[in-house]
Amino acid sequence: MTNKSIPTLYEWAGGMPVFEKLIRAFYDKVVLDELLGPVFKHMSPEHQLHVAHFIAEVFGGPKLYSGGEGSHAAMIQKHLGKHLTEAHRQKWVQLLLATADEMDLPADPEFRSAFVAYIEWGTRIAVINSNEKEVQMNPDEPMPKWGWGEPGGPYQAP
Repeated sequence: MTNKSIPTLYEWAGGMPVFEKLIRAFYDKVVLDELLGPVFKHMSPEHQLHVAHFIAEVFGGPKLYSGGEGSHAAMIQKHLGKHLTEAHRQKWVQLLLATADEMDLPADPEFRSAFVAYIEWGTRIAVINSNEKEVQMNPDEPMPKWGWGEPGGPYQAP
């Protein structure tokens, strides 16, 4: 049985406008970064929007990414052969979390725990796959779904 009064991470963050604004501001930093800029300078203008929609969907938002922009398997394929390093991953995480702070994403410990957990998990998967030439994966692999985890919902002040 689920508690319908607990919002999704997507809802708690503020919905799609927040995710699109977050990722736009984040990539403004990425392209200027000495380490990450060369990796991302050739990305298409739609890349930022696709990343925002992917993360939003993972956090319980609408199926904009899987409904027409791509699939989980397609996202995995985009990382193949990119040869990302742990330094790339750490910088990506650092810049995204700094941008989340600047944008005043919810700062309650439960939300941030879930947010950071997904970003850590996803970036580690990206690094692993980026050092592969091929990944055998079901093309219909479902999108990851991320929730509140152990806390079970957002922090509520007494």
